[in-house]
Amino acid sequence: MSERSMRGRVRPRMLLLLALLLVVAALIVGWRDFHRFSVAPLNVAAKQDSIDVSRGSSFKGIVAELQRHGLSAANPWYWRILAEQMHVADKLHAGEYALEPGMTPRQLLANMAAGRVLQRNFTIVDGWTFSELRQALARAPQLKHDSEGLDDATIMRRIGAGGEMPEGRFLPETYAYVKGDGELDILKRAHLAMEKTLASLWPGRAPDLPLATPYDALILASIVEKETGRADERARIAGVFVRRLRDHMLLQTDPSVIYGMGARYDGNIRKSDLTTDTPYNTYTRPGLPPTPIALPGKPAIEAALHPAAGDSLYFVARGDGGHVFASSLAEHNRNVDCYQRKHCR
Repeated sequence: MSERSMRGRVRPRMLLLLALLLVVAALIVGWRDFHRFSVAPLNVAAKQDSIDVSRGSSFKGIVAELQRHGLSAANPWYWRILAEQMHVADKLHAGEYALEPGMTPRQLLANMAAGRVLQRNFTIVDGWTFSELRQALARAPQLKHDSEGLDDATIMRRIGAGGEMPEGRFLPETYAYVKGDGELDILKRAHLAMEKTLASLWPGRAPDLPLATPYDALILASIVEKETGRADERARIAGVFVRRLRDHMLLQTDPSVIYGMGARYDGNIRKSDLTTDTPYNTYTRPGLPPTPIALPGKPAIEAALHPAAGDSLYFVARGDGGHVFASSLAEHNRNVDCYQRKHCR
């Protein structure tokens, strides 16, 4: 075989080998680039805390949404390859997903495949009125405002509690929700939580309470809730009101009068307000008011059902968040002079 013929055969083989080497090199470079993509943090801006995957979105549409948010400038095929490698390409769930600094594409796809949608928290604060609860729900982000424009009676029907007055019926707690949940969802859960709380606590109540029903306990607990925020005083204040109920004394609790004043209350309570009769004026009407005056927390309910023993029938605010208790009107009047009128003797 001539040298020219051998050179003719070697050249195609060298070209083929070179081509193969180039392909291998490209694959290695591509694989390394893909690996860097899969483990590198996404471009999450500080203000960008979530991404929303619409129901029915295709994989291509999801990737387009990710790129629209500027999370990654990588080749869209990298997302497909990674999803296939993770066996999740056809398992991504719709919903809102958290975007956290340092999150990688692998972590985001894993969250989408597991349906780990972003949860937010809504806290019902002890002592809120139902009106304040509705206002707070209206401000909650990513919550469907499906109670907007509904009156209280309609809301109670929608959550399966038709005929009930809403005040006091919702347990102050923190409730988790996801995008797509509505105000009525949270209200229904909070209402059920209050029903369960009352049902569990009522049977273990102290004996001989002047409370005929769990609803009476709820009313008393709402008064205790509004009278003090101190844990060490709840049972003592509940004890004062329980003794006054037993002795057929007027409760004379200002928070109930204020609740009955409604929009007329301007931050001050006057002597004329105490003598103006309303269903909630406990200076003019005996017994408990007709409904709770706020949303009592579990500690206030427990205090109403387990009031502290003693002989005090009166209390007055000290001005530091606490109260001074008295067993006689004369002692109480001295306390009022000292702590409210600053005429201490």
